Amino acid sequence: MLFCDQFKCEGGSDSVQLKKMGMQQQKSQQKSSNVSAPLWDSWKPDNSPASTPFSDIIWPSAGAFVAMAIFGKMDQMLVPKGISMTMAPLGAVSALLFVTPSSPGARKYNMFMAQIGCAAIGVFAFSVFGPGWLARSVALAASIAFMVYTRSTHPSAASLPLLFIDGAKFHHLHLWYALFPGATGCIILCLIQEIVCYLKDNVKF
Repeated sequence: MLFCDQFKCEGGSDSVQLKKMGMQQQKSQQKSSNVSAPLWDSWKPDNSPASTPFSDIIWPSAGAFVAMAIFGKMDQMLVPKGISMTMAPLGAVSALLFVTPSSPGARKYNMFMAQIGCAAIGVFAFSVFGPGWLARSVALAASIAFMVYTRSTHPSAASLPLLFIDGAKFHHLHLWYALFPGATGCIILCLIQEIVCYLKDNVKF
């Protein structure tokens, strides 16, 4: 009995040691995976072996063409009001939604939370500091802090405050700028995205 108990104790201690060794190996693997790649690796193209189907090039490009055409037509209708739907951030949103729809920046929560919040920050910064470098600096810093705090990182939204501060044609919109043209344009782009994604999945060539 004493021999059996001693064997059990020794076996138990061995199993505990093996578990500890396994945990240490896992930790070392996690640490090695967290080590950043060499600096020059980020300058190299993606070496994915699979070739991109021609349809995956055509459909996002066609979606971007349709989106800008719609915005251009809306611009013609909005000329009397002196405002425009076509602006640079929506081009960046088109690339996110049509080319990388599964990326974090293309999530609907990220997009609308950041578009509305950052645009409103731009309006407040302009109201407090007026035009100039201080308003731009404060607005951009506050926009990045807002996206990090709300977990709504959406890179193109960071340009909305700068666009409002430097764009006199948007000043008369005041807080409406939080909804138009950024968030309103994103609604249209989301509708086009559904068509683009359907075509990418079902019509390949």
